[in-house]
Amino acid sequence: MACQNNLVVKQIIDLYDQISKLECLKPSKNVDTLFGQLVSTCLPTDTNIDVTKMSDEVKDMRSNLIKLCGEAEGYLEQHFSTILGSLPGDQNPLDHLNIFPYYNNYLKLGKLEFDLLSQHSSHVPNKIAFVGSGPMPLTSIVLAKFHLPNTTFHNFDIDAHANILASSLVSRDPDLSKRMIFHTTDVLNATEGLDQYDVVFLAALVGMDKEAKVKAIEHLEKHMAPGATLMLRSAHALRAFLYPIVDSTDLKGFQLLTIYHPTDDVVNSVVIARKLGGSTTTGVNGTRGCMFMPCNCSKVHAIMNNRCKKMMIEEFSAIE
Repeated sequence: MACQNNLVVKQIIDLYDQISKLECLKPSKNVDTLFGQLVSTCLPTDTNIDVTKMSDEVKDMRSNLIKLCGEAEGYLEQHFSTILGSLPGDQNPLDHLNIFPYYNNYLKLGKLEFDLLSQHSSHVPNKIAFVGSGPMPLTSIVLAKFHLPNTTFHNFDIDAHANILASSLVSRDPDLSKRMIFHTTDVLNATEGLDQYDVVFLAALVGMDKEAKVKAIEHLEKHMAPGATLMLRSAHALRAFLYPIVDSTDLKGFQLLTIYHPTDDVVNSVVIARKLGGSTTTGVNGTRGCMFMPCNCSKVHAIMNNRCKKMMIEEFSAIE
């Protein structure tokens, strides 16, 4: 196994060397091929690789690779958001989201996050904040369209152009144009209003290294309402070469509820935590939303009960 792990890490290093020499990370045949190979190499979960225990040289490479992945992901979303926003005026861009290469992954991830959220909350959130929504706010769109038809989504991004593109995607939709709101700001500058959200999502690429990620989490802990839910993206095993890791020690002031590690083509792990000091039966400010209804199509319970559940999901008891 050690020999096989070394071989895989060498493959990732070789791909990093090629990617780091690219003059531009915007979508192109070469860029798409290299990142496609990288993702395929990092998908396997049947490995005992722990990136935190690797050599300093490999850790430095991983840190740089995550930044390159984030830059390329931003260009990819910008590219397809521009295409969709340029469709003729009589067409709804949201009807054509399937042209985005990873749309199906977002459908799976959105369903997974909704199911996990439903298990740890007794009420439907009235307002959700997504921090780091980008030019294609697919998580907000998927949740709003398919799972939370009465929830308002506030999308935060530091990039004004990203918000212009994102707003253009939903502006022609009679429903989402009323329920998707965009704020151009650095989350670290957002102090007032964060306590109004039942759920706050923190995107995987907000905080590209451990220090920046923890700083963002600490800011949210300071300003979120007691009892509000924080949902984060993390990474596990080889997938940690693509995205930053969030672990329990990063969540001071929160009750850690679940860390879920997918084993399919959904790359991100899902972390759910609750701001300490609140009630689990009401929304923020004591408001009570509609009750979550059971979802017949949910596969989460089946997944949790299979023989691999210890590898895939970690449950944490409530902190009294």
